[in-house]
Amino acid sequence: MKPILSIKNLAVSIEDREIIKNFNLEIEAGSIHALMGPNGSGKSSLANTLMGHPRYSVKGGTIFFNEIDITNFSPDKRAKQGLFLAFQYPQEIPGVQVFTFLKEVQRALTGNDIPVEELYDQLCNYLQLLSMDESFAYRNVNEGFSGGEKKRFELLQLLMLKPKLAILDEIDSGLDVDALKVVAHGLAIARKESPNLSILLITHYQRILNYIEPDFVHVMQDGYLIKSGDASLAQAIDQEGYDGIRSTQ
Repeated sequence: MKPILSIKNLAVSIEDREIIKNFNLEIEAGSIHALMGPNGSGKSSLANTLMGHPRYSVKGGTIFFNEIDITNFSPDKRAKQGLFLAFQYPQEIPGVQVFTFLKEVQRALTGNDIPVEELYDQLCNYLQLLSMDESFAYRNVNEGFSGGEKKRFELLQLLMLKPKLAILDEIDSGLDVDALKVVAHGLAIARKESPNLSILLITHYQRILNYIEPDFVHVMQDGYLIKSGDASLAQAIDQEGYDGIRSTQ
């Protein structure tokens, strides 16, 4: 099976400072990959690069998605191909209601207008599954949201938009055990509805992987991918720390 995402020899800089170095990774459809590493290792930089953030300059290598070279695609074109990023620090959008936001994003990605009643029914169904009140639909995007509500809203967008590859940048940060279970439940629903959904789960810690078992675990350090393995690698990190993990390079 050909990978849905293929990153080859990727080198990325910010203001002439190299932050990702000779990075290689392949993700197959329907698989879950966890990307771990200490602070400053380059995990979030990789996520932003994959979505085409203009601050991150690709100096070498390629990014193929669905066998299409998207290395120089704009963020909107990547999203239309089926890429989705759940932000580590979601931004507030004052004056824009959640329902309006989702309706306009849906239209921009698909080019179709789903009837308002149908879209609202979908939204309310997912809100219920995520243990969120229907009144959430009429709040302004991320304005006054708690940390947990922001993470759930990122997950709500994933469920509504149904991407092919979801990049989850520390969706577990700041969440208690109950909120983690809600996130895991939401991802299980997304995968049930879209069996070929691939997930790149970026995290510091093992604990979310107790609820979402990855097929592969990768470790980044200083901009390099230093080691890959199965779920047992995350357990080893939890026991030994990153200093106890030997590089495969």
